[in-house]
Order: sequence, then structure tokens, then C-alpha cells
Amino acid sequence: MTENRLGSIAFIGGGVMGEAMIQGLLNHKTVAPDGIIVSEPSDKRRKGIETRYHIRTTADNRKAVQEGEVVVFSIKPQILARVLPELKGMLRADQLVISIIAGGRIATLAEGLTHNAIVRAMPNTPAQIGEGLTVWTATSDVSDAQRERARLVFQSLGKEILVDDEKYLDMATAVSGTGPTYTFLVLEALIDAAVHLGFARDVAHDIVIETMLGSVLYAQKSGKHPAELRNMVTSPGGTSAEAIYQMEKGSLRTVLSKAVWAAYKKSCLLGETVGKTAARKPAVE
Repeated sequence: MTENRLGSIAFIGGGVMGEAMIQGLLNHKTVAPDGIIVSEPSDKRRKGIETRYHIRTTADNRKAVQEGEVVVFSIKPQILARVLPELKGMLRADQLVISIIAGGRIATLAEGLTHNAIVRAMPNTPAQIGEGLTVWTATSDVSDAQRERARLVFQSLGKEILVDDEKYLDMATAVSGTGPTYTFLVLEALIDAAVHLGFARDVAHDIVIETMLGSVLYAQKSGKHPAELRNMVTSPGGTSAEAIYQMEKGSLRTVLSKAVWAAYKKSCLLGETVGKTAARKPAVE
């Protein structure tokens, strides 16, 4: 692949997901190391990123913004209210903003930055190993060329899905963004159950991980509905039928549905507050 297909990219925030994006971009040779600059307040974090990836870092958000054709906001939600006033009016018309901030609505970013070419995205944790899923949307001010740039960024993390309305981002936060949490909890519960049966924990871990991974890959490649796959392995009066009975008795479906709904409502609530907290605080006289 040819490096620098993306041009230059600046990251406001060098946390876990920001670093995952940097690693993915470099692994795919979408951009060369000298085309990346990261703004990060932690001196220790900056030095670590510089050493690992041989890219440029700074503690100055304004400097980073000036150097990126694409500017990625990868900070924590509670920090956005402090960063927006600092960068207001700093962006050029030809720059693309990509935000992966949970709850950070496009309107909040557009007003806070006085800039309209914005992509809002929700990647998930598996992006750290290039197996992520990013759901994203773009404003009408984002050009076709900028959309392709955004797509290149997200493809470096795994799969990507473009949606035509920002409302789907809160839904994606609840399903794919928070999804690894549900998966990890189920994995943990199954491993504990296997240990309870008598397996050593390391053996239980390997059995559960490989079973889950194989089942997901099988479901993906077969193209069949999960209910059809479940019926294929559920014999009348068998072990699967007994296990399913207990799960249904415990309202597993309902609990999962409630969990997803709660995550969705939380994401919507974040959208009402993220980036606006500072503005609501009274001035100190």
C-alpha cells in the first residue's frame, strides 16, 4: 500500500482508542508516521506514544489542529467542554473533524468549533486489534473526498458502517459500542460455570473462548438466522433444550434487552450534557 493516502492527521487526545486508531493507520500504511501529530496533556503518555510509533506529539491542542487535514477528537466526554472554547474558530474550512466522543453530538461540536464539516463515529474496543466495528455519520458539509478519508480511517480499525442519521449513533453506542461489555460478561460467567463443574481455570478459559469464537464465526459464515442455528443443535429432551429452558426461565432475553435499552438511554442523556457542562456553570466573581 502507498503511505499518506490520508494526508496529515491530528489527534486531540492520545488515550486508548486514539492510540488504537494510530496503530491501525500505521499498520495499514494509510498514513506515514510523520503525517501524525497527537495532542496529549500527559508528559508520560506523550513520551510513550512517541517511542512506540515514532510520531510527533504536543501538549498544545491548537498546534495539533493547525497541522492536521483531518482532526480526530478522541478525548473523554467530560473534557470536551474545556477543549471547545480553546479551539473555537481555529479550524480551516477544508479541514475534516472526526469525533469518537461518546455522547458528543454534531450540533455541540459544530457550535463549539464554528465548523460544519464533521463526522461523528462510534468505534468499539476490538478496534485495538483491527477487528473493530465503527458506525458513523457525516454532515452535509462533508465532501465526497472527505467521506473517503473518514472511511480510510475507520477501515484501519476493522469494519465500518455509514448511517444517514445521527440518531443511529446512540443506538450503535448501546449495541456495538457497549457490545463487548456484554460479551465479556457472558464469557466470564461461562468460564466461572466451567470452573464450578471442575475444570481448571486456564482450561475453562480456553474452552469457553474457543467455543464462543467458533460459534460466532460459524454464524457469520453460514448466513443463517441465530434461531435456526440454535434449533439445529437443540435435540428434544437433550442438554441444549434443558439449558435453554433455564435461560428462558431466568429471563435472559429480557435482561439483555433491558441492558441495551439502558445503555441507549444513557447515551442519549450524555448527548444532552457532553460539551455543555462548562457553559452551565456560573461565572466566578
